[in-house]
Amino acid sequence: MNDEDIRKIAAEVAKIMREKGEGFTPRRMPGDSVGMGTAGKLFQHPLVNPPAPGRAGSVPAKQCSGQGDCRLEENTCSSSCQKCNPLTNYTPGQVKEMGVERVSFCNPDEKSSSIAGMIDHTLLKANATQEEIGKLCEEARKYRFASVCVNPGYVAMAARLLRGSSVKVCTVIGFPLGSTTPTVKAIEARDAIANGAEEIDMVINIGALKSGNDQLALDDIRAVREATRGKVLKVILETSYLTKDEKVRACRMSKQAQADFVKTSTGFGSGGATPEDVALMRETVGPEMGVKASGGIKDAKIAEAMIKAGANRLGTSASIAIVSGGQASKGQY
Repeated sequence: MNDEDIRKIAAEVAKIMREKGEGFTPRRMPGDSVGMGTAGKLFQHPLVNPPAPGRAGSVPAKQCSGQGDCRLEENTCSSSCQKCNPLTNYTPGQVKEMGVERVSFCNPDEKSSSIAGMIDHTLLKANATQEEIGKLCEEARKYRFASVCVNPGYVAMAARLLRGSSVKVCTVIGFPLGSTTPTVKAIEARDAIANGAEEIDMVINIGALKSGNDQLALDDIRAVREATRGKVLKVILETSYLTKDEKVRACRMSKQAQADFVKTSTGFGSGGATPEDVALMRETVGPEMGVKASGGIKDAKIAEAMIKAGANRLGTSASIAIVSGGQASKGQY
């Protein structure tokens, strides 16, 4: 057998492996674990995952290779959609033999809506119980929200409950004041990622920004960006405290630091998101970054206004009311 024959065989094997592996997440080798979080969980390469092609947040809805959008209420994918249908070609036993840890299904159920995949289902109140976090995760699975957003202490629990689903775990850093040091924020972010967080929402150093100390504010974002390479980073501006000039400067800093999103509010400040602020943020960062509207989004009408203004992610605890067309319960934000 000559070199040319070996190359042909290798190419054919690679082709078969790609075809069989389509739609699955391969198991990583045990020796790959490099990080441990405070919850005692080991995770593989928590800080060096390769970024997805293109800028995160630049495309509101992920398109399948079929004819339709997999985030719509109805399955519009064609029978040739290779993101959905390979699962039908294998028995459960065959799937297990491949060493698969997780299987992600592309088609949402009847409870989903086209907006559900843009929502971070949020519970950040100080007195949130384990039972409430469990319910939050259950709802996120049911409605296929983009993520659950929880405080760092609940990240490991949420990661366990959402294992095997398409729902991400998002957490907050320097929350809600943003006044801790860059070092503390970076350590907090690393710990959250080691415990299972895939998206990080950090609060900017608001005082530094308002003092005109843009270098400190920029260094603050950069420190967290360096700690979260390969994960989605959103920068919370707390727009209700800022002037127009400060909002623009904060957006430019976030873009300079290579964050993935800018976000309006914590939901715990003096005000929440407004369409005007969202439009200003979108204009400043351009189409390549994401804009997350958060705070005071309590029904579908407000959510639609934010999306129309330029938001491609929404943070709210009234998620179910939004996707079902109802009204938010008292205390939701």
